Parts: sequence; C-alpha cells; structure tokens
Amino acid sequence: MEITEFVETLRLDGGLLADAAQEAGPDAAVPACPEWRMRDLVVHIGRVHRWSTEIVTQGLEQPIRPAEAPELTDDQLVPWLREGHHQLVLALHGAPRDLAAWTILPTDSPLAFWARRQAHETSVHRVDAQQAAGTSLTPLPSAFAADGIDELLVGIHSLERSKLRTDVPRTVRVRATDVPGADWTVHLSDAPPHAIRTTPEAAPIPTPEAARIPEAGAPVDKTPADAKPADCTIEGRAEELYLALWNRLPWDTLTVTGEQALAELWREKGGI
Repeated sequence: MEITEFVETLRLDGGLLADAAQEAGPDAAVPACPEWRMRDLVVHIGRVHRWSTEIVTQGLEQPIRPAEAPELTDDQLVPWLREGHHQLVLALHGAPRDLAAWTILPTDSPLAFWARRQAHETSVHRVDAQQAAGTSLTPLPSAFAADGIDELLVGIHSLERSKLRTDVPRTVRVRATDVPGADWTVHLSDAPPHAIRTTPEAAPIPTPEAARIPEAGAPVDKTPADAKPADCTIEGRAEELYLALWNRLPWDTLTVTGEQALAELWREKGGI
C-alpha cells in the first residue's frame, strides 16, 4: 500500500460510515462503545477529521486540541460529517510529500503517518457505525488489516497511555494466519508494551509506505526458532484479528493457546 491507497481507503470507509450513520439515526446505540450513541460517534470522528486536516494543511509542528463541534441538529449531523471527511481527503491528496508537521509518534514522513492513521481510525469507526445500524460489515483487505495490527501493536500500544501491563514479564505472540509474515511478539511488563515482528520464514508482510519508516514497521526479531515460545499465542485471519484486537469483534473466531489470562487481559485492557 502507498499513501494514495491509504487515502482511497479513508475516502471509501468515510462514505460508508456516513451512510451507516444516516441509516441508524442519531440515537442508535454503538455496541463497541456502550457509552456512545451515533451522535457521539459522528461528533467524535468529525472532530478528529477536522483536527487532522488542520495539522496537515497548516503544517502545524506543535500538538493542538481538536476544536469543539458546533451545535448540530439531527439533520445537520451527517452532512457535517461528510464535509469534514471530504476536506481531510482533499488535504491528504494535496499535501506535499515532504510535509513537515507534528505527529503522535516519531516519523520520517508526517504525510504517510497521517494518511495511515486516519485510514485506520475511520475504518474502525466505520465498523462501529455499521454495527450500530445493524448492517453487514464491509470486508477489509487482508493486507490493510495486517498493517492495522502492526500500527496497533508497534505504534499505539507503545504509548504511555496503554493499559496493557503485567507485574511479571510475559510475551504474547500475535499472528495473522492469512498474511505471510504477519507475526509479532509483544513483550508485556510494568512498562508500555514493546512489540517486535517475528518472522522466522523471513516473509515480510505487505508493508505500506508508512511502514517503511522506522516507527511504523516493527523491527524483525532474529531470535532462533528454538527459542522459548511465547506465554500466549493469539491467531486468526487478519481482518478478524484486527477487529478483535480493537475490541470490535468477539474473540470466538480466534485461536488462543497458552496462558488464557493474557488474552483476557487484552480483552479487558486493550481498548484505546
């Protein structure tokens, strides 16, 4: 995947999100976020899209808070969402390749970072909207899902805010069974998790342009194959694994071996 492909995924999933929001109505419950109604979801993603657009278009090099949403009637919610999403797509399409801007994680390419981050942000919340509307989930390409797992494990859960902590060091192996090389080992401790890609067969996962920069592609673990196995292994198809790790799908489609308590920890504390 290249930057343009991330932006195209963002464009498609943003439209699907808005369609589902329109169908569900503003008072529909959002199953994965019990405290939210559809109105809350729309306001959240609308604010995030506008926040990202401001960072990209103005080349802001210091963090800012998302602007508050205006007072919106029920009829204004979805058009407001569509407008903010459209402006973000235009901003990413029109931004220079050498964009200089603040990012959540260190990066050599802020443009690649924001295209990737907003594609996954929008895809996950598109799932929320479709679940709230009671419609079938639009399938995710396996390569995109594998990239999202990489971003989640290597990037997002490396931040201090991650609640995935253990008193005694433990390891969790995460493997997408349908994407060659989509295999990670997550080291848990009382510090933020540290994930490395473990690919004994040396088959790289289909990495996006963003994953060619240091923070987005996990370092490859060259540990011998006969090294101590992980304390827990979580396996499944990339799409199901991606959405389960984001707590958007139940884990009954995944295979969990080893210490079940570590999988339970993830279900309880892995939400972002």
